[in-house]
Amino acid sequence: MIEVDCLGEICPVPIIRIKENLKSMKSGDSIKVVTDHSCTQQSVMDFFKNKKFKVQCEEVINGVWEITVIKG
Repeated sequence: MIEVDCLGEICPVPIIRIKENLKSMKSGDSIKVVTDHSCTQQSVMDFFKNKKFKVQCEEVINGVWEITVIKG
């Protein structure tokens, strides 16, 4: 699993960092993005809406989310 620390980063930085890693991903690989901006969650969901990826979001502590993107 690739981990991307986006704490303190605002959109579109998390999307850009995810896109950088997509090129090296194979089917079944995943990326975990850690963010402290709630807007990132929706941005990631929108970006992958019609693509063959599974997206899971979890607020791990108050104000910090882990967003996992799994390539289909």
